Amino acid sequence: MSDVTTAPPVEQAPPGEPQDRGVRATLTGMADRVRGGDLGVWPVVAGLVVIWTVMQALNSVFLSSANLVNLAMECVPVGVIALGVVFMLLVGQIDLSVGSVSGLSAAITAVLFVDQGMPAVVAIVAAAAAGCLLGWFYAQVFNRLGVPSFVITLAGLLGFLGLQLLILGPKGSINLPFDSWLVTFAQLDFVPPWLAYALSAAGAAALYWTGHAKAAARRKAGLPATTEQTLVLRSAVLLAGLAVAVWYLSRDRGVGWMFVLFLGLVLATHYVLSRTKYGKSVYAVGGNVEAARRAGINVKAVYTSAFVVCTTLAAVGGILAAARLAASNQSSGGGDVNLNAIAAAVIGGTSLFGGRGNAFAALLGIVVIQSISSGLTLLNLDSSYRFMVTGAVLLLAVALDSVARRSRRTHGRA
Repeated sequence: MSDVTTAPPVEQAPPGEPQDRGVRATLTGMADRVRGGDLGVWPVVAGLVVIWTVMQALNSVFLSSANLVNLAMECVPVGVIALGVVFMLLVGQIDLSVGSVSGLSAAITAVLFVDQGMPAVVAIVAAAAAGCLLGWFYAQVFNRLGVPSFVITLAGLLGFLGLQLLILGPKGSINLPFDSWLVTFAQLDFVPPWLAYALSAAGAAALYWTGHAKAAARRKAGLPATTEQTLVLRSAVLLAGLAVAVWYLSRDRGVGWMFVLFLGLVLATHYVLSRTKYGKSVYAVGGNVEAARRAGINVKAVYTSAFVVCTTLAAVGGILAAARLAASNQSSGGGDVNLNAIAAAVIGGTSLFGGRGNAFAALLGIVVIQSISSGLTLLNLDSSYRFMVTGAVLLLAVALDSVARRSRRTHGRA
């Protein structure tokens, strides 16, 4: 059962005299949240800096533009799957079948596109719809029969793996045409530098605009709000960081369109979870189911949506993985795909206890995992070391979450 924490009192300025929060106040508030057990993304960022520093010291190729371009592209398929896992963890549930669902969707795409001669768009829509249907089926078993999600998805892991093998048939592997737009999108399509800079500027402008709108609403309500100087500084830092990243990656091939798609999914998910009534319902259900039910939230509908989003994104991740490899085979979605997707969500900061985390957890977590994999590959070390290092990082992430959770309880009673 999730712990119940008391929300801190809302700081309210005297009527007609809203006190804006400058840079110093913002940093002080961040420090207070960390002391209260809300670590946010800082442990992940610190861990990523350590990993990149060590890998670069051991092999100078690691931080080369060519390797970082490859790293970014390799992050996408499992990262999209991890984004769906975030939804499940936020409502306090788990999906162990995301790997099998991704492999099944890859098989459906390949059979319809190659064997049946259907247009790629039709094959993709059919595979994504199959993933959506599987999530709806999970939700019905969970809501109507009360079977734990762990058991339902464990059964799905086995069952859909068998269905994948059945669909592929005796040959066991189907190659996708290299000249198809699907394979080209996943392997060869990169954003022109001028457009990448424009997208970076648009992202910084969007950050400023959303912050400005939120600050205006808080001032109207008589609450402390972030100052314009802080909003401009925050957007300028983001713009500078994105511009440097685009410049460096453009020294090789640049930013892949597939990675842009992943970022778009992360940003859209973040908006839904942080700015909509539905997102608040997701956090409420994950924080305390009974309290959410008493508040009038349709808990079953929230659970259903989480299952559907998770399996649909798993299907999309499987399609992208097949396009990246230009093939679907019996090992698609197998190996460590399932574990890496779940580990990425947890390492990125999503709590296993429900109610805490965000969409950026999938992005940060998969970058950590792929960085470990890429670095060890450059060092010519086999997969055994990758599994051990990733397992250690996962254990550390869960331990930090547990310590932070205990700190929040203690801070709440203080």
